[in-house]
Amino acid sequence: MNFHHSSVLLDECIEALNIRPDGIYVDCTLGGGGHSLEIVKRLTNGGILIGIDRDSNALAHASMVLAEFAERIRFVKGNSFNIRQILAELEIESVDGVLADLGVSSHQLDEPSRGFSYMHDAPLDMRMDETAELSASDVINTYSEAELTRLIFAYGEERFARRIASLIVKQRPINTTLELVAVIKQAIPAKARESGQHPAKRTFQAIRIEVNGEIETLGQAIEDMAMVLKPQGRIAVISFHSLEDRAVKTTFRKLEGGCTCPREFPQCVCNNPQTLKIITRKPITSTAGELETNHRARSAKLRVAERV
Repeated sequence: MNFHHSSVLLDECIEALNIRPDGIYVDCTLGGGGHSLEIVKRLTNGGILIGIDRDSNALAHASMVLAEFAERIRFVKGNSFNIRQILAELEIESVDGVLADLGVSSHQLDEPSRGFSYMHDAPLDMRMDETAELSASDVINTYSEAELTRLIFAYGEERFARRIASLIVKQRPINTTLELVAVIKQAIPAKARESGQHPAKRTFQAIRIEVNGEIETLGQAIEDMAMVLKPQGRIAVISFHSLEDRAVKTTFRKLEGGCTCPREFPQCVCNNPQTLKIITRKPITSTAGELETNHRARSAKLRVAERV
């Protein structure tokens, strides 16, 4: 198994989590195990790390990377958006820290057969969990023109969404990534294709988000992650595009806001207590040194909050 993954904002994440040696920590997106390795190194035998990933390859690779610390780790194949259910099944009520590295991993992008990349020819797949039912092929070949327009515009922020969706429908069936790239290039005007960004980037992002349900329930997932924290427990979330970052920022502010009653009310009736204290008023971004060695870190943003 050829597996490569560079952990983004590694030192910043470890510092943000403020790790207790006997604490319980959750890595919501285990990936290559880089973040988890640095967390588990700081734990004693009384500490526990719960590593969650939807990708069987990621779990297999991480189990090798983390083999030395296996007695401190619980590996879980699942969706971290179901963190409450996962912890309940492990009979764990609350944790000291949660790390969520959102988006697609380097391995998934670099493995042509997974169909995530617009640079390699492969079947249209894009499933983070290879056992999931919905694939990119299903989206491209069965969604209506209106549905495709909506998701390409909403999840890809692609201004030519309508043109792309229309041409996809006209040229179906589309079976491979490079077939889809060709359709996208044909739909986008020549001048717009000269902007420097790959013309398929936004559409591929949108399809991937749809296939894996990355945005629709993200806000609720972050709330659930916050609610399983112990007092003074930390949640650290890395996002890679504006949709993710907006959801993280909005949810953090909501959970920090406390009372939502109108100002004219003489007393609070909403019973909405403050849940989080935001640690990072502005997101933490990668240093110049990290950007030199890992170009995928250029869009990463880290936001941190603490349970009150």
